[in-house]
Amino acid sequence: MLPYPPSNAIIYEDKKVYVCFASYPIGWGHTVVVWKKQIPDLHYLSDGEYNYLMDMVDIARDALLKVYKTQKVYLLYMDEVKQVHWHLVPRFNEKGVNVSMHKPQKAKDFPKILLMRKIFQGILKRREAKKQ
Repeated sequence: MLPYPPSNAIIYEDKKVYVCFASYPIGWGHTVVVWKKQIPDLHYLSDGEYNYLMDMVDIARDALLKVYKTQKVYLLYMDEVKQVHWHLVPRFNEKGVNVSMHKPQKAKDFPKILLMRKIFQGILKRREAKKQ
């Protein structure tokens, strides 16, 4: 199971998911979207749960694109910890697998957390309004 992140790393949280900056980022803006209930793999999610999770991933990606002013965000799904979660890593001057070749180091602070929270909430509200 994934350790719960520090509160100053949380971008968004509800009953089903939390979105946070990675505690051991491989690059600027490395974000994780985690399904709270311990489910070992995506195929165990219902269609509705999967769609909800991917909506949160999409919102996080859009927020990262705006906050970090980049053209691309890599989505990585790895299930070594047996809990459904996605890694989102903004791409800057590196391409391909080079972005994942950095040795992660413990993050001490999250300087863009307030902006990420604001942008994420704004995107979420706009999408919810469109559904109504």
